[in-house]
Amino acid sequence: MESYEHYKSAYDRDGFVQITGFLPPEEFEVLAENVARYVRDVAPALPEGDSFYQEKGKPETLKQLQHMGTHDPFFAEYASNERWTVLAETLIGEPASTMQPEWFNKPPNTVHPTPPHQDNYYFKLDPCNVASIWVAVDPIDQENGCLRYIPGSHLSGVRPHGRTDVLGFSQGITDYGPEDEAKGVAFSLNPGDALIHHGWTIHRADPNTSTTRHRQAFAMVFQGESCKENEEARKDYSENLQEQHKEFGLETSGQVYMDTPGGDAE
Repeated sequence: MESYEHYKSAYDRDGFVQITGFLPPEEFEVLAENVARYVRDVAPALPEGDSFYQEKGKPETLKQLQHMGTHDPFFAEYASNERWTVLAETLIGEPASTMQPEWFNKPPNTVHPTPPHQDNYYFKLDPCNVASIWVAVDPIDQENGCLRYIPGSHLSGVRPHGRTDVLGFSQGITDYGPEDEAKGVAFSLNPGDALIHHGWTIHRADPNTSTTRHRQAFAMVFQGESCKENEEARKDYSENLQEQHKEFGLETSGQVYMDTPGGDAE
């Protein structure tokens, strides 16, 4: 198994790192085939809390899938994939466990950008020894909605967040401005490439302005063994999330753990 130690200094400094060819071709092919199968065969029957559409009633606008391991044995097993776990534990610096696998998509002509946010505002974990691993399923560039990170932003703690109108990303940074925008770094990825970011790293994604191309990514979030959930903060967040889902006409259970992984930056 490859060692990822040489990425840690950049991760600690910037709050993110890109790994070209993180998944070897044969491993990526297996993952991509199962993602396609899940989208085709499993997603249509999922409850609203585990699948989100840009437009209800239009399967081609599917934009997000959660809790994939709950509904499919392949993804239940994939959550313990050694390659992903070794990378996460190397960057986090301690033993770590993964949350549920997730899938993100920006269908063609997606008008909504992903708002700037910090993942741990959703997770409510302390300490924030959290890393999101985000792997491109499609070629991703500035046309179809690439991720943008602010280097070093994980070192300054939490920024104020407030309600957004983007389903799947209920909270966005409220004081994000031109200075933040100027610092952002955009990343283009080929299928199998990975971006990994810290739980406090500020990130966002552009709309998909392509008329034909999707922007699919598969992600898992890892939390270090030292992380503890702030139960009171989590309760407040969950209540706000449910209110947003009601505004979108969704019936979700209140047990949705997060509405981003990682963010889409997703």
